[in-house]
Amino acid sequence: MKTKLILAAVMFAFAAPAAKAQVVLDMSLITCGQYLKSPEADRAMISSWMSGYFMSSKNLLDVDMRYVQRNHEVIGKYCKKNPRATLMDAVAKNAK
Repeated sequence: MKTKLILAAVMFAFAAPAAKAQVVLDMSLITCGQYLKSPEADRAMISSWMSGYFMSSKNLLDVDMRYVQRNHEVIGKYCKKNPRATLMDAVAKNAK
């Protein structure tokens, strides 16, 4: 129940700014280097989105916030070693 409330709060927080301006972002084109150069708040948002994307691709219905944090850290380490790799490749190779 607590996880659902946290997820709802995160979705609500990101919904308000999106109403002001629409931006299309092709996630498959983001490189690890670009990801690492972005502000921490942006990296956290992208990591959350990537976790949701990965979990839905595996048909997982529950979001385990421990994995979101773990994946954020693992992806960051992978990206430091492979700055030219795409972020989608980093997620595919490292996310659980």
